[in-house]
Amino acid sequence: MAPDASAVSPSSTSAHVGPHTSYIHLAKPYIFEQKIQDCITSAGINEVKEDTLRLQGVSWIDSVRKALHLPVRTFNTAVVYYHKFRLAHLDIEYNFMDAAGAALFTACKVEDTLKKSKDILCAAYNLKLSPSEQLSPDDPIFETHSRAIIGLERLMLEASGFDFRNRYPQKVLIKLAKEHHVERDVIGKTAYDISVDLYRTFTPLKQSSSTMAMACLELSARIHEANLHDLFGPRGFNYRKWSSSREEVMETLLDLLDLYTHHRTSTTIGHHHPLDTFLAIRISLNQEATSNHYPRYTQWRPSKKHHLTNGHSNNGHDNDNHHLTPSPKHHRKENHDNNTTNTLNNTSPSTHQQQQRSPTGGSGGSAATPTSSGGTTTAARITTSNARGGAGAGAGLATATERGREGTIRFMLDAERERTERVVVDSFFRVEEEEHVVEVEVWDDDEHDDGDGGDGEGRSSSGRQRRRGENDKDRERERDRERERR
Repeated sequence: MAPDASAVSPSSTSAHVGPHTSYIHLAKPYIFEQKIQDCITSAGINEVKEDTLRLQGVSWIDSVRKALHLPVRTFNTAVVYYHKFRLAHLDIEYNFMDAAGAALFTACKVEDTLKKSKDILCAAYNLKLSPSEQLSPDDPIFETHSRAIIGLERLMLEASGFDFRNRYPQKVLIKLAKEHHVERDVIGKTAYDISVDLYRTFTPLKQSSSTMAMACLELSARIHEANLHDLFGPRGFNYRKWSSSREEVMETLLDLLDLYTHHRTSTTIGHHHPLDTFLAIRISLNQEATSNHYPRYTQWRPSKKHHLTNGHSNNGHDNDNHHLTPSPKHHRKENHDNNTTNTLNNTSPSTHQQQQRSPTGGSGGSAATPTSSGGTTTAARITTSNARGGAGAGAGLATATERGREGTIRFMLDAERERTERVVVDSFFRVEEEEHVVEVEVWDDDEHDDGDGGDGEGRSSSGRQRRRGENDKDRERERDRERERR
């Protein structure tokens, strides 16, 4: 039973008043390009290396989910978790195949397409083997990596903010294809493949399902040189109906064209079409963006440290102000809230034999995660950045503090509830000070009796009388103590 508040001593209340306030991590359904670049810059990752690891991880997830016959919705969720995990953790702390396996393992649980971690590792391992050499999921080689994936699962959920609200552009794509009567076997199939390739970029973190579906359908129609009157004009896309805008669709199209022009061989449809086709589409879209003054990235706030260069051009313009201004039609706002950045310290086997026979399909060039002295697979250390008014996710990577040990980190989805709760909590921790001015008459007791004039003699005599009165009070208190002893 808790003690009564009146029984608590003043010394204990002054040392600690009430319980420690919890730290709130608000889930972000959308992460825009500016925050993504901040995370990559703060992590110190080279742009070429970042693209390579991102494409390799998504390709690994795609190939394994096809081997396990998982639906595309599981692929969508797994890739989104993989992207968010990589933005919150440094690439030197884990192997990308372990992160991809953990993302797919977590997505299977979220989408109710359950697969064991050993099944995922076994499917990845058997992709490079003939049917006679393939192993079963019960093989002991998968035991260590299975524990590593299970340890990364918790970090996957924390990096996503325990937000299970996922987007599936394929559903909206099919509705749009039927509404605009596009050719199913040609334009419709290509658009569906483009929607899968779209997850090789960061677009699923930035855009809604309707925006991604419209961009995929438009790009497919442009590739096959179809009649665009059904997609534009009075019979075209109703952006207001789908809560989107032309600026957002343009940003998605340019992200896709960046993928198909720079990494065409790593995509599904890139090698089926010549490079000149994508370059011609890029030129026409650049002309449209120039004439209508569309920004390259929507929801971009002007900042001196952000410069769009080399692959992030402003549609052929210089870096003037209108290309750094958020789109006026874009009503969705990113939640600028407390961001929790987790730092991973896991271990995995590093012996030569296990590296050569890596269940995830790697060559064993690097360990899956940093190895501790104990040699066990754990998620030992979670450090969090300053959640109350702290820096963003990018800055938190470099200056993470171990604040998670001091209080509880709460994951919340409702932004309005988080703001209301913060106002209430801050009212109890607000320091209020009042200043009072009191005038007190002070006598100079050090005046000598031989002072000049009658005023000096009066002040000295009053000082002597006051001291005699104080001495009388001291003697009276001494007599009272003597009576009490008797």
